[in-house]
Amino acid sequence: MTVARLSEATLSRLPASVKRPTYDRRAVTTGIVHLGIGAFHRAHQAVYLDDILATGERGWGITGVSLRSGDVRDALTPQDGLYTLAVRGAEGTALRVIGSIGEVLVAPDSPEAVLARLCDPAVRIVSLTVTEKGYCRDGAGNLDMANEAIRADLADIDHPRTAPGFIIAALQRRRVAGVAPFTVLSCDNLPANGRTTKHILAQFAAALSSDLATFVEDEVACPSTMVDRIVPATTDADRAEIDAALGLSDAWPVVTEPFSQWVIEDDFPAGRPAFESVGCEMVPDVTPYEDMKLRMLNGAHSALAYLGLLAGVETVADAIATPELRAFAVALMDDAAATLAGIAGDDIDRYQAALLMRFANPALKHRLRQIAMDGSQKLPQRLLSAVRARLARGLPVTRHALAVAAWMTFARRGDKLDDPLAERIAGAAAEGPAALLRLSEIFGELAAEPRFGGAVARQYAAIAAQGPLAAAGAVAG
Repeated sequence: MTVARLSEATLSRLPASVKRPTYDRRAVTTGIVHLGIGAFHRAHQAVYLDDILATGERGWGITGVSLRSGDVRDALTPQDGLYTLAVRGAEGTALRVIGSIGEVLVAPDSPEAVLARLCDPAVRIVSLTVTEKGYCRDGAGNLDMANEAIRADLADIDHPRTAPGFIIAALQRRRVAGVAPFTVLSCDNLPANGRTTKHILAQFAAALSSDLATFVEDEVACPSTMVDRIVPATTDADRAEIDAALGLSDAWPVVTEPFSQWVIEDDFPAGRPAFESVGCEMVPDVTPYEDMKLRMLNGAHSALAYLGLLAGVETVADAIATPELRAFAVALMDDAAATLAGIAGDDIDRYQAALLMRFANPALKHRLRQIAMDGSQKLPQRLLSAVRARLARGLPVTRHALAVAAWMTFARRGDKLDDPLAERIAGAAAEGPAALLRLSEIFGELAAEPRFGGAVARQYAAIAAQGPLAAAGAVAG
């Protein structure tokens, strides 16, 4: 028996317990183009915008853009952009249909349509969740001029392929047409993500013309943000459970936790929604919040991912229920907390307690393998920034070294690495930790730091000799 698809026409069939858009979606216009229309955006920023549209603001609908495949477009277009958000906590699951995404475009299929939307004067914000590798940076944090896609974009800016290429192409066209630039809002886990984005865009613009580079530097706002919500990959079991509860078929629901946070620097010359009205924190500087999240939540996540996978554990909840891994995660967070400035100790303690509760959420099933992806891009922000801060203070780095050694051991095991540097990592992993440390894109000057290199070598040997759980337990106390 064919089950009807979720859509505007079938919204009235939903059970009364399922929250849905109460505003007239036909009256909503696009004010935001979002690059990277993945699960995280749909469980985080799109939800805040759905709340904003419900308050009566109608000019902040979202056009989502996939820079790679058409999967999200193919799932959501027959559903009129609607999809289900399943919020899972220990007490159960709450379902909500989100309506803030009006359309989904696929850049490889229709780059000109994407550029046309980016050049629409009504679009005042272009946001991004393209992951660390989507910024096309080299090991020094500059635009990677050796990147094939970047070189292609610079050679033919009217047919871009990358996020920086699309943004600069659109800004260039808007400038020629006399249309004010949009604000570029990064929502990726990068240090100082606004400044990082501005730096990459300015370098891209400079490769085209000095005048365009000056325009980007002087006229384009790139506020930094800190985003926080755990969003595991949607499974077939999730889809079946959600479809059964809806009584309708949803091709791509998203699953998340009850917790959500969005901290935003308040710098929007072209205008912005009333973010503060729906729980966002508008601040002059996100750096303290960003450091706390990257080093405590993300750092612990990555450490649990590599140690847990080595120990045969599959999810974050299972990892935090493993005594040795829980003790290690707490100790690692304590070490990370010692590097934070600008946040009160009581606030850090509350944040840590909330993290442990979130990690233990039995309903979320956040898979460690998902967290382990793109380790070369994540380690510098999540673990190595804390290593540098601790070394600068003369503090030991044993626990962070164990997390790095676990990544190295994971890379050596021979599993297919999901990482932009997979081939280089696999080759270096066959030689051992010293060779991996020489990957400058990841470790930079830390490769020559004996306190760090020695600690990594010792913990690498400890994992080999004792196993991941014993090694974690040994340094947790």
